[in-house]
Amino acid sequence: MRPGDDPVAAARPAPAASEVAVDNGPALARLGEQQVDSSELKALFAQLPEDARSRLRTDRPALESWIRARLAEKALYQQAEAQGWLQRPDIQAQTRAATEQIVLRDYLNSVSKVPDGYPSDAELQQAFEAGKAGLQLPARYRLSQIFLRVDNPKDDEAVRKQAQTLAKRAQEKDADFAALARDNSQDEGTAAKGGDTGLQALAQLLPEVRSVVPRLKVGSVSEPVQSAAGWHIIKLVEAQPARAATLEEVAPRLRQVLRAQRQEQVAKAYVEGMFDSATLSIDGAALNQVLESASR
Repeated sequence: MRPGDDPVAAARPAPAASEVAVDNGPALARLGEQQVDSSELKALFAQLPEDARSRLRTDRPALESWIRARLAEKALYQQAEAQGWLQRPDIQAQTRAATEQIVLRDYLNSVSKVPDGYPSDAELQQAFEAGKAGLQLPARYRLSQIFLRVDNPKDDEAVRKQAQTLAKRAQEKDADFAALARDNSQDEGTAAKGGDTGLQALAQLLPEVRSVVPRLKVGSVSEPVQSAAGWHIIKLVEAQPARAATLEEVAPRLRQVLRAQRQEQVAKAYVEGMFDSATLSIDGAALNQVLESASR
């Protein structure tokens, strides 16, 4: 049968938007009828700054904790919805207020857009020169790591011994740390690169690793370091001292800051213009009456 030959299908009304199946990717976890899919996790990562994303990628317990919390939220919402919570007047008032704020922010952003060409190269250079003294790059470290995950606390001792054995091998005079990382590290993001994690400031590192790195000499390998996710063997490949940043290094971030400042100025001017174009009237007596009743 060709498309359109099915009389039942032809007579069936188009599905509502809420009934149209949306592919949000594979389910990562389920709790009863609720599930967390890959699109939600991608949305979470998109909202986080790069250093937080890097930490979360290797912190499996924290990631699983977020998944559990999200499933609990969905299950609680389903219970509240089933008990008519969405029809309560106080909830509806809060929902309207929240919706109003979302619409206002989005609308104000739309009427205060900054031209694509702002800032110009000259304006960017001028802002850089004005704030150059405060534009510093912190000390940064290029690390390589061998990471061994601990999924079950009962396995911790066995993984610790494995990490100690690998650390001793990595500390040998002619050791090939990159080969050891490729063969043994369970961090998929860095194992294929010989464990290389790239240049990072201390603030971007896991707290447990952060305290170890400054004590290492370039080329040396640490003893196993334990984090909530497992065990890390760290090699300090390169250390760069803190220094003044160049325009090229700060240009992307500086451009974002300048655009945000300009948009705030435009938005403020737009709102103030509304008061200039209409007459403002405040009922002082009614206002005093509300204030008096609120103080009782």
